[in-house]
Amino acid sequence: MEYDRLLIATGVRARPWFKEEEGRLDGVFLLRTRDDAARLLQRLRSARRVFIIGAGFAGCEVASACREMGLAVTLAERAGAPLVGALGGVIGAVAADLQTENGVDLRTGVTVTALEGDPAGRVRVVHLSDGGQVETDVVVVSLGSLRNTEWLAGSGLGAGPRGIACDAGCRAFDFRGIVTDDVFVAGDVARSPHALFGYQFLSLEHWGNAVAQAETAAHNMICRGADRRPHLWMPAFWSSQFRVNIKSVGVPPMGDQIMITQGSLAERRFVGVYGHKGRVVAAVSFDNTRWLEFYQRQIERGAPFPVEYATVDRRPEGRQPVDADFPDPSLPTHGPTVTLSGYSPADQQLVFTPAHH
Repeated sequence: MEYDRLLIATGVRARPWFKEEEGRLDGVFLLRTRDDAARLLQRLRSARRVFIIGAGFAGCEVASACREMGLAVTLAERAGAPLVGALGGVIGAVAADLQTENGVDLRTGVTVTALEGDPAGRVRVVHLSDGGQVETDVVVVSLGSLRNTEWLAGSGLGAGPRGIACDAGCRAFDFRGIVTDDVFVAGDVARSPHALFGYQFLSLEHWGNAVAQAETAAHNMICRGADRRPHLWMPAFWSSQFRVNIKSVGVPPMGDQIMITQGSLAERRFVGVYGHKGRVVAAVSFDNTRWLEFYQRQIERGAPFPVEYATVDRRPEGRQPVDADFPDPSLPTHGPTVTLSGYSPADQQLVFTPAHH
């Protein structure tokens, strides 16, 4: 089929359980689509215990919903705490306390080695790498996602497990790093350089990004070169767990350090600001959303880190930046909201000038 312009927006799918036969047991669920959610909810109404594999955002939110239904919940994560891939260990410790204080049986530093079924083919026992076993009647596999790029093998495009590489104008790169002018990419499947973050390629699994990137791609597909515009959406997400509202702007995994600038970790009402190479790159809030717009502006203007504003709380924990404690990027963790995956072929440097007031 011939085309003048092609948009690829094939998105991602839930990562399945690695043992196919076990994944087919009755009571084992993936969660990606509305239909997935409806099927899971139907089963939860008659369940007694739920086992969740993976403590990223989806896994933690499912744990919260199950506890609200009064179900017993075990949450297993190979890293040292929930959400560490997305927000680092300092915030992960807060997320861990949130789970355990609400009655979740949290198991960290372990992997699931097998799902065992009964003679009727229903899941009944989860086996763990530390030798432990947990009886359960529902298992939710929450191990992140896979980008739908396999169909592009041999196409000549720069496509692989991390997505389809494209420039800031959403034009796809070929496998040689040369930009095409007729193939465009948008949404979860795209990897594109972002000027605010050192032109690192970002893979963003946020619906807000998908909407904004689709608008940019559509605009650039139908206009002349000089009128094209870059995709510069500010990464942002939110999550609700145990009635705590978690929101973030920027790229937390890029941060080497974190500084609690407002509120208190102990009270679980705070803002944490992430720094990288002397500037602010992200902020996360727990029940303290009103500060995020301010920090988004700081990210956009390349404000210095550590934060020096008079508004910073003068509590002991707010005075000094500490290591954000992200896991080694070569190790798999569940639930990063942003994936940093290299640089653009141009590898330019952006010079920041302070905003004038």
